Amino acid sequence: MGGCGCWRWPSRAAGGRRAARVRALRGSFSSTAAQDAQGQRIGHFEFHGDHALLCVRINNIAVAVGKEAKLYLFQAQEWLKLQQSSHGYSCSEKLSKAQLTMTMNQTEHNLTVSQIPSPQTWHVFYADKYTCQDDKENSQVEDIPFEMVLLNPDAEGNPFDHFSAGESGLHEFFFLLVLVYFVIACIYAQSLWQAIKKGGPMHMILKVLTTALLLQAGSALANYIHFSSYSKDGIGVPFMGSLAEFFDIASQIQMLYLLLSLCMGWTIVRMKKSQSRPLQWDSTPASTGIAVFIVMTQSVLLLWEQFEDTSHHSYHSHHNLAGILLIVLRICLALSLGCGLYQIITVERSTLKREFYITFAKGCILWFLCHPVLACISVIFSDYQRDKVITIGVILCQSVSMVILYRLFLSHSLYWEVSSLSSVTLPLTISSGHKSRPHF
Repeated sequence: MGGCGCWRWPSRAAGGRRAARVRALRGSFSSTAAQDAQGQRIGHFEFHGDHALLCVRINNIAVAVGKEAKLYLFQAQEWLKLQQSSHGYSCSEKLSKAQLTMTMNQTEHNLTVSQIPSPQTWHVFYADKYTCQDDKENSQVEDIPFEMVLLNPDAEGNPFDHFSAGESGLHEFFFLLVLVYFVIACIYAQSLWQAIKKGGPMHMILKVLTTALLLQAGSALANYIHFSSYSKDGIGVPFMGSLAEFFDIASQIQMLYLLLSLCMGWTIVRMKKSQSRPLQWDSTPASTGIAVFIVMTQSVLLLWEQFEDTSHHSYHSHHNLAGILLIVLRICLALSLGCGLYQIITVERSTLKREFYITFAKGCILWFLCHPVLACISVIFSDYQRDKVITIGVILCQSVSMVILYRLFLSHSLYWEVSSLSSVTLPLTISSGHKSRPHF
């Protein structure tokens, strides 16, 4: 085997939670680790096409030859069958069933993974002559430092693409998303800023909604920067990836605070208020306490999910308990909101008011339900497509939800017409001095 010709190593190795996502790997092949687990798991990658490539570089050839070091590649489905099989395969029998094997007896190796009919996840394991032995003393030998690159074919068929099949297209998506945010900012930023400076009944709503939008834009930009670097070296900028997830969490919390602020008054004390005053923020200890509790619960679940799932792009496929609880929470909030608004709409006589509440309900329910619905829909797609469906779908749906809410609260004809019909119909009214004075 000749040299890989694909070594473009950064000055440092990837670290922290993001190490599981990088496709340029550094580490050590350990006989002890391989013996303990019947094969040292190195990583996994979703190969596609006819010229996918695995490149490995080692320096200690003598040790590798002496230990008869090898890499074993298993297709994910075949490996799962081996793990779940009732035959009780021995260590050597499991390794013998690997679809591809690489003997490491040179400084550089490259293994072509070809004739893949559809994108598949492959697991990479290390094993040597000590792996299937019971004598642990013989396995206490020197580890073998390695550098590995996993590549897919690019548009021209050359193995230069660091993105796995499950990540392909996300770089271009975030580029387009950042471009759209930039164009929208150029068109609407000045008028939106003037609207916020004028104050008025919707002042707080616009401030919180704009903050959530800016956080989403920051998340998209950080993801784009990370993916741009990732496309070159397979490592990217782990800090920017983590920053993107932090911005997304903050945006989710901001939107939850906004929607609870608009709805908590009539949800908690609906029976004590006249139906002519729905969606009015009520700052009683009960409503404030419940709002804070729900926000804190979502915050804890989001952070929990971040630490549980190491291979993600802000949105997840509910693979763990935290993700499932988040989906249940969003469904409960959507149902509670929908039931409350339905009661208001059914007794409302004004067509204009009903239109306002229906539009508001569409924006809120879309925000809460898009993730659970897309998580269910993603089941019909292939494994490598599911995360992309959820990531792209949630971002687009939540962006549409924000557009709906912006149009609702910035609409001169609708917002102020509704507010004139009932002096305290709209939420977060700052003072009575604003009730009869339009600002647009």
